[in-house]
Amino acid sequence: MNNKKVVIIGSGLGGLSTGVILAKNGYQVTVLEQGIQIGGCLQCFVRRGAKFETGMHFIGSAAPGQVLDQLMHFLEINDKVKLSSLDPTGYDMVSLKGERFKFPMGRQRFIDQMSEYFPDQHDNLVRYCDMVERVANASSIHAFKYAESTAAVDVESQIRSINDVIEEIITDPKLAKVLVSQLPLYGAERDKTPFSTHAFIMDFYNKSAYRIVGGSDCVADALVGVIEKYGGKVLNKQKVSRILCDDTHATGVETVDGNLYEADIVISSAHPQRTVEMLGDTSLIRQSYRRRISAIPQTMGSFTLYIHFKDGKVPYMNYNFYSFKNDTPWYSEVYDETTWPKGYFYMHHCSEEGQKWGKSAVLMSYMKLDDCAKWIGTKVGQRGQDYEEFKARKTEQLLELLENDFPGIRENIEHVYSSTPLTYYDYTGTEGGSMYGIAKDINLGAACRVSHKTRIPNLLLTGQNVNSHGMLGVLVGSIVTCSELLTSEKIYNQIIESNK
Repeated sequence: MNNKKVVIIGSGLGGLSTGVILAKNGYQVTVLEQGIQIGGCLQCFVRRGAKFETGMHFIGSAAPGQVLDQLMHFLEINDKVKLSSLDPTGYDMVSLKGERFKFPMGRQRFIDQMSEYFPDQHDNLVRYCDMVERVANASSIHAFKYAESTAAVDVESQIRSINDVIEEIITDPKLAKVLVSQLPLYGAERDKTPFSTHAFIMDFYNKSAYRIVGGSDCVADALVGVIEKYGGKVLNKQKVSRILCDDTHATGVETVDGNLYEADIVISSAHPQRTVEMLGDTSLIRQSYRRRISAIPQTMGSFTLYIHFKDGKVPYMNYNFYSFKNDTPWYSEVYDETTWPKGYFYMHHCSEEGQKWGKSAVLMSYMKLDDCAKWIGTKVGQRGQDYEEFKARKTEQLLELLENDFPGIRENIEHVYSSTPLTYYDYTGTEGGSMYGIAKDINLGAACRVSHKTRIPNLLLTGQNVNSHGMLGVLVGSIVTCSELLTSEKIYNQIIESNK
């Protein structure tokens, strides 16, 4: 037991899971959230009785004994979060120019299904799955082997692009495109995103895929409960304006309301650019670091529709749907006024186990912050009539695409709400309103990576930008951050012990 005070900035999954790990190990944890609602990308909202997800739409590898299941036991939330399995015969469905392909769970089932579509590619599909597993299993988190870093994956997979690796293994160009069609899950870009990113996501969901019954905000609520169980606090409406420093260390934080929180350790789960801004002009952070952080590219933002269906009209869709107007998912982020949207990602909300009818759904398409440039600096609900007209026009375009794939669905919609990258920025603080924070780019190498450590010895970073986004990626990042204080060996031993 120690009495060190830890202040964590931000109550997203990274901040809360880091708080749980440290609180369980005797640290005095205080998590500060800028908004009214905790959770970051785990936030949900309710309109006219319909509930909607804003970020964590589904999770993977959560079947008994799988990696996420074990982490949920360790975090003590496994009995508080109910899961509903997606369709094992096709948890994802992809449409390329109207031609549909199912992604089933499990290695052999996946190979068999894809071989039905592409009979001459069976051996290549085996090689592809071998490669995915080799990269994923190189991560220490999969085997709960302690190491100083979980980044020790196959180097080749980090320096070669997704398309470079897949198109070398898969000789059918159409199959190569099908295999990357889930790229909206991680904002991949051709010739930029490393194959390792694809491999981790593919492995994570292929093992098992679930929706969270009732919404992902129950994950946030459960994590808060564990922090409080171990004596910690999670406070909302506490927006941090400054990270306070003396000549050598961080000493605490100050909020916009003037509240001061002293700390032995400060951990920021905010976007690195927001963290740098909170540091002000302290000389403890070099100008070169500030410039590098501000220059790192971000993943794309999104235009999102939140759809409320009429009661008993739309059957619950127990899979996710990716649709692309063209015969390729690549370059969907490259568009103009005449070509947007090039595709979308569509999924239903799971409000109860054994659900029969869809109650609400989310429909997302890429959108650049530049599209909303004229409204930057305005606030939610106060952006003006021209902004509402912009959203109405985009809503109509996106619903038209949905209607093409699901004829008759529009007449069964009760209400539709929309958000832009500006909305996302306001609620999460992620730079540019990007969906997944910092973009990995093989052409930039280490320049687009953010360490959990800073030059200020007691200021650490956590969250989706430290390792990767998504539930597993963020939790791995939290373990990396906490290992700086506890050692990875101790954390992995605790994970193993909690699952006995």
